[in-house]
Amino acid sequence: MTTRPFTCRHERFALKVPFVISRGTKTHADVVVAEIRDKDGRTGRGEGVPYARYGETVEATCATITTYQGPPHRSALHDLVPPGAARNAMDCALADLEAKQSGQPAARLFGAGSGGGVLDAVETAFTISLATPEKMAAAARAVPELKLLKLKLGGAGDAERLAAVRAARPDARLIADANEAWSEEMLTPLMAAAERARVDVVEQPLAAGADEVLGHIERRVQVCADESAHTRADLASLVGRYDAVNIKLDKAGGLSEALAMAQQARQLGLQIMVGSMVSTSLAVAPALILAQQARWVDLDGPLLLAEDRPHALKIRDGWIMPPARALWG
Repeated sequence: MTTRPFTCRHERFALKVPFVISRGTKTHADVVVAEIRDKDGRTGRGEGVPYARYGETVEATCATITTYQGPPHRSALHDLVPPGAARNAMDCALADLEAKQSGQPAARLFGAGSGGGVLDAVETAFTISLATPEKMAAAARAVPELKLLKLKLGGAGDAERLAAVRAARPDARLIADANEAWSEEMLTPLMAAAERARVDVVEQPLAAGADEVLGHIERRVQVCADESAHTRADLASLVGRYDAVNIKLDKAGGLSEALAMAQQARQLGLQIMVGSMVSTSLAVAPALILAQQARWVDLDGPLLLAEDRPHALKIRDGWIMPPARALWG
């Protein structure tokens, strides 16, 4: 009889307030949880977030997980499952199980953290949803304890949004995320607006596949690829166009590929941002291993939820503490 090592379930978590980007609005985080159990009853869990922008659905993602019949090893997943939310959930579930079986923290298994595999706390950006300049400024003022803010932009009106938030929060570091919403004609004036607003980095200003012009302009503010880069295969094309790459476990297809991607990115001279989809603490916990080596961390998904899962990550004034092993790893 052929065995299928993984089970999968769909879970939905309400958001505190609607999450708005240039492509639409979310009111819930829809996630899939892959589980794998060994003969001694130990269970590994991993969470993935299917993303419609990449043609993923909850149903297809769970089908990929539950019909997998290959070896239950992370190296086999890389060859047998395409990158995306399904492979991420499976890869992280296997890493969680390996940590339980070995009795060692997952951070130690991956060579991260200080002595004993203890991770350092990392500061995450907090996302300000796309809205009018006045509403975005008010949202920024409402979180004075958070010092790294990520502004969701949408094209027309972005110069005013940037100026309003900077005026409201002169103390904060800012990341601007256009989510592919700028046109080539908007690029020069909006990059100048980002410079005036003292933005650290602009994320994915142009559509993936239409970003060649970035290699022919003076980038006075650093530019980070997101939708233009999923796995290691995409990194070489970024050189000369981007200064950094946003590595997400869901895009890469798991922690294993994400760590390999980060190593190659550094070799190519690219800085690293670590991001995630709107998700729970279970998805963010493995990303904290990658975050130890990142210039920017954008893992605020749990802060956006009305209620997180049990053993949730502790986040204090924007600083994410290492996960409890009861959560993951």
